[in-house]
Amino acid sequence: MPPRVARSFKGPFMSSEQPYHQNARKFFEQYQSLSFDEVHREWLDQLPERVGMALDIGAGSGRDAKALAARGWQVCAVEPADALRALGRDYTRGYDVIWLNDCLPGLHRVRALSQQYSLILVSAVWMHLPEAQQQRALRVLTNLLAPGGLLVITVRQGPNTDDGRKFFPVSLATLDRWAQDLALLPVAGGSTADQLGRGAVTWQFRVFRLPDDGTGALPTLRHVIVNDDKASTYKLGLLRALVRLADTAPGMVCARDDHFVEVPLGAVGLYWLMAYRQLLLDHGLRQSPGAGGYAFAKSDFEQLRHLAPGDMRIGSPIAHPSMAACVMRAIREACKTIVRMPAHYITWPGSQLQIFEATREPLRIADGPVRLDKETLRLFGVFRVPTLLWDTISRYACWLEPAITHEWVNLMQKYNDEIDAGLLHQALKWPESRRDTTQVRRLISSCIEQQQILRCVWSRRRLRRDAFVVDHCFPWVRWQNNDLWNLFPATRQANTVKGDRLPAASLLESVRDDVLGWWQLLDGDKKVAEQFRDEAQASLPLVEGGATVESIFDSLLLQRQRLKANQQLAEWHGLPGK
Repeated sequence: MPPRVARSFKGPFMSSEQPYHQNARKFFEQYQSLSFDEVHREWLDQLPERVGMALDIGAGSGRDAKALAARGWQVCAVEPADALRALGRDYTRGYDVIWLNDCLPGLHRVRALSQQYSLILVSAVWMHLPEAQQQRALRVLTNLLAPGGLLVITVRQGPNTDDGRKFFPVSLATLDRWAQDLALLPVAGGSTADQLGRGAVTWQFRVFRLPDDGTGALPTLRHVIVNDDKASTYKLGLLRALVRLADTAPGMVCARDDHFVEVPLGAVGLYWLMAYRQLLLDHGLRQSPGAGGYAFAKSDFEQLRHLAPGDMRIGSPIAHPSMAACVMRAIREACKTIVRMPAHYITWPGSQLQIFEATREPLRIADGPVRLDKETLRLFGVFRVPTLLWDTISRYACWLEPAITHEWVNLMQKYNDEIDAGLLHQALKWPESRRDTTQVRRLISSCIEQQQILRCVWSRRRLRRDAFVVDHCFPWVRWQNNDLWNLFPATRQANTVKGDRLPAASLLESVRDDVLGWWQLLDGDKKVAEQFRDEAQASLPLVEGGATVESIFDSLLLQRQRLKANQQLAEWHGLPGK
């Protein structure tokens, strides 16, 4: 049985990291003295023609990351040495390359993105891993490979140097055996002389491919959605809450390991309430046979009709003391129902073993204002999702949710046979699926009235009263998010030309300073600063408490890559002439 508790994120560790930090300029120039084509010519014929997501581990100077991006790949560059990573970031600026401080064997931050990669390049890194860590590192890399994906590992063989770096023995035969155990197919391998002319040094490489079965965790999810017995809509309600949470609030993850991802139970309960609120309160639609009530829909749940959908978003403050207590009690009852019912009865196909695990915490609730942030929602307990399932629903949320709602309509038709299917579909529309820029419009108007100079993020033109629009950086029709960080001041022309396209990485880099200037204005406003940060921490990957606006921008770039890879969105490269 897998362990029951997921581990918290750990910081990067690499035994040879410090020399690369202390001598960053030296290593940067050394790496740049050779081209990507020269270093990797022995395996480049295996490079897939169809580009996708690439992971460059130990990215160093950014030479390989930039070369891949120039070929059309979306690159995540991983480098633990701070000074070298800074040089690499500057070198790749303007290309579709995002940088992370992370390293093998754990790659904790990379894994937190719940992404898979069609190409993983581990160049001149493997020999820095102690032998005891190499097998685990290969397992982690295999789990990050997309079906059909290519894993390339290059290894230095030779004596240690006098610059503080430490190299560990590497057995290619052992590496091949581990790869076989993980069902990796050998594609190419060989050895080459050192291109810097060091006679005692040689290089070996291996190229592996993950078989393309195209399945992952989807059969299990399909079983629960379509085939699993259902006495009510509760199983679908839980799945939809999890899909929504994984897609719109990846920052809610508290911990993860190879087995489980752990999220606040209160966040699952909150999304459950959002899913059922309008079905029961607005439309009175039966969610189970018979005329009985629902364990979670008590008097506190009834009070939710007095709140707007936006009042129940993650990070929302509820100032009214008694209403705040009502919401907290409603979440508590939802959590109790989730743990006792759908989480208990959703099992692995052909077994009685629960897929999901949950631990409820006793929580006394008194009248008083609350903010529905991560810390508050964690008070209700924790909910554990198998890591493979969490990563799958993160990547395929835009396809899974329609499947869930379709099956939900089929079930509701059995319980509400007089109701038109079109109304059932309408009632299942997510309550926050409404484009809402009112708050930001007021903020922009207030700034202009106070004679502050505000400029369009995309064109730099000065905005004037009643002559501006609020633009969703990530298009609303593709990813429904009204968070403050995602709403930019813009001219009507820029907004119209941009349309529903995703800003290209190079465009976002070119407007970085303008975005940061807008965010700093939000972050300096006492009325919205906490909301701005709570929303960013919830819906953007790897945003930690106390993050700088610069690091939040880096997380925005990560989310941009995620959206492009998962939904294959068309890109916008900016206004003509810009």
